[in-house]
Amino acid sequence: MTQRIVVDPITRIEGHLRIEAEIKDGKIVDAFSSGTMVRGIEIILKGRDPRDAWAFVERVCGVCTTVHALASVRSVENALGMVIPPNADLIRNLMFCAQYMQDHVVHFYHLHALDWVDVVSALSADPQKTSDIAKSLSNWPKSSPGYFSDLQKRLKGFVESGQLGIFANGYWGHPAYKLPAEVNLIGVAHYLEALEWQKEIVKVHTIFGGKNPHPNYLVGGVPCAINLDGNNAINAERLAYVQKLLEDAKTFVNQVYIPDLVAVAKYYKSDWGAIGGGLKNYLAYGDLPLNGYNNPESFKFPRGIVMDRDLTKIIPVDASDPQQIQEFIAHSYYNYSDGNKTGKHPWAGETNLHYTGPKPPYDYLKVEEQYSWLKTPRWKGNPMEVGPLSRMLVGFAAGNKEIQEVVKWGLSALEAPVEALFSTLGRTAARGLETKLVADWGLEFFNSLITNIKNGDTRTANTEKWDPETWPAEAKGVGLTEAPRGALAHWIVIKDKKIDNYQLVVPSTWNASPRDMNGQRSAYEESLIGTPIADPEKPLEILRTIHSFDPCLACAVHLYDEKGTYLHQLHTF
Repeated sequence: MTQRIVVDPITRIEGHLRIEAEIKDGKIVDAFSSGTMVRGIEIILKGRDPRDAWAFVERVCGVCTTVHALASVRSVENALGMVIPPNADLIRNLMFCAQYMQDHVVHFYHLHALDWVDVVSALSADPQKTSDIAKSLSNWPKSSPGYFSDLQKRLKGFVESGQLGIFANGYWGHPAYKLPAEVNLIGVAHYLEALEWQKEIVKVHTIFGGKNPHPNYLVGGVPCAINLDGNNAINAERLAYVQKLLEDAKTFVNQVYIPDLVAVAKYYKSDWGAIGGGLKNYLAYGDLPLNGYNNPESFKFPRGIVMDRDLTKIIPVDASDPQQIQEFIAHSYYNYSDGNKTGKHPWAGETNLHYTGPKPPYDYLKVEEQYSWLKTPRWKGNPMEVGPLSRMLVGFAAGNKEIQEVVKWGLSALEAPVEALFSTLGRTAARGLETKLVADWGLEFFNSLITNIKNGDTRTANTEKWDPETWPAEAKGVGLTEAPRGALAHWIVIKDKKIDNYQLVVPSTWNASPRDMNGQRSAYEESLIGTPIADPEKPLEILRTIHSFDPCLACAVHLYDEKGTYLHQLHTF
């Protein structure tokens, strides 16, 4: 007998995602991923000044804010042939690195750790044993028996009051939890510490971009001047503060995040190192240029594709080629003007909303028809996974020495075979490994910026082609980057100095989209096939795999009726 279960919404962060899974003999045999909101930002942008687009697209999400602005300004710069100064690239890189460290740490502790850490179990932990384990993992100073004892008392207070607060609604006591009570207590402690730390690293955005979230950007560079002795510019004091923030972040990553990741993974690697692998194809646009954005061979994160998990070769990707990247809508709530059976390259993309789904109260999805607000992107007809695992695999296959070394270090630390990378746990580990790299790279970029300034180069913007009167009658461009959740691209078509078409294909569009007209599942759906479910009433295993992608749906797809009324709200842990 086949049973269908529904998890809606499944995210612990921005956006609504519905997962329906069919279970037979204790395992998932089919799965359907549905984005249940639509933003329509592409419609809002039409007819606007291309130089303002970044301020709109940055607000499709309150999490990946800076990367959408980055992709946007790059798309305009690409269309107009603008080259930005080296310092602008370095400052953009620094904002990129700060975003990655904050986002990945927040994901591990606040969005994903509770899939592995049983908070209530921490109540029975021995503070002395907890301290001994913590000290064996790293030399992080907050590891005394007294510290863990005090934390445990706070946690008991939550429980005794009948309210777990931020830890409410969990599947505590679920048989899929494996950590000893002491490791659970360490996880809870660092969950709370990470909440405090994460608000510090984003100050890098406020220094270079004026605020966070939604820091300011500029077509042609960055919106901040450098004057070491000035009061209203990036001066020596602010640069010293940036350095301290980056150094503190590196310490937190290496002494808290990475040791916790290794400690948790060791208890789950025997099964979750072989579950949730899903697709075998991986895409990365790459980023963090060392010699300008127009020279991708210099990127810290390489650009390319790995097909069929073959790490011996890398396949190039060209986002400008209309035959390579296309979006399909066979199972999406849209219509194309020339029919819904063919794909469209984003430069020719259309955003024609056509909702045909169920009305509240919701029944099961009409999976044979349209069932998601996400379109279905494909590379040469192939579904692709994007994200940290893709970046690490593409970098490894491309021969990037730093990435190869950290991947080998991670496998050694976990005492796991390379095959373990292709799993739910491998996806989670890859995110930590790249955070370890980014913590080092951020300080490299900072030192390069200081060197340039000492050499007399303080340029941060190039406004040579800022005047629309110098633009061609028609131009088109694409801006590529790597959001924390994966490959991100914005395509723009400019006509008569205004935006004629603008399309975003974001990481969650690649990973969370519905199947295509040929029945091929995308990454979320494929990753769930074969997953064991111990208790269909508490589908913790579904959360683990989907959360390993770090789902964030707002930029991909708020569902309102024609009067602007919010339709529904559901509660999930």
